[in-house]
Amino acid sequence: MAEKDDPSAVGEEEALDIERIKRRLDMLDNRLDNIDSMVTAVAERVMEQPLNFSLTCPHCGKNIEVTILGTQKPTT
Repeated sequence: MAEKDDPSAVGEEEALDIERIKRRLDMLDNRLDNIDSMVTAVAERVMEQPLNFSLTCPHCGKNIEVTILGTQKPTT
């Protein structure tokens, strides 16, 4: 006959899985916080002063300059 899993071993495995999921969720939360901080910093910079992008077109080789201007600070 096939042996059944020990209930305590199954419970320990589930507890380890739950802990692993909690750690991964914490890591994801930290990453999202970091992304939010970066986006906020860029938005604040754009609202304070012009932001310039200089690109070279891969097809024709011309330089393209894009400027983003903001007129007021966003409110939270």
